Amino acid sequence: MIQHAKWLAYLGDTAYTMILLLNRWFNRVRTRLGLNYWSLSQYLKHQVKNAVNFISQFEKVMTDEARRRGCDGVVCGHIHKAEIREIDGVLYCNDGDWVESLSALVETYDGKLKIVYWTVMHSPPRRATARRAQPSETTPCRHSPTQP
Repeated sequence: MIQHAKWLAYLGDTAYTMILLLNRWFNRVRTRLGLNYWSLSQYLKHQVKNAVNFISQFEKVMTDEARRRGCDGVVCGHIHKAEIREIDGVLYCNDGDWVESLSALVETYDGKLKIVYWTVMHSPPRRATARRAQPSETTPCRHSPTQP
């Protein structure tokens, strides 16, 4: 991923450097107030780890419930990570979100589920007619949703 989005590595490095600077300043103030050292970066890492664990537990609970009900799979949304995968023999589908990642879950004409991403954004239309967003998948799509 970093090979294709080097800017993301630079952004992460810059954010980490800023957190360390903020942490130093914050702990100087804490020392003057007689408080112990507190690590902002460690706190943030812990929060991210908790969020990842929560999402993993959510996915497991959903697929377990689908299995208990005799379903082949489950479709969820808005966790912002679009994916289709199998969890313990049950199909787990998450359509991501339309607002930030512009992803959607679609069923092809042959009955397969796919994640599509709309990558071409257009300016708002000047007239009353709406322009259509273009899916990035190469699978033909007869009906593209109109851009809001």
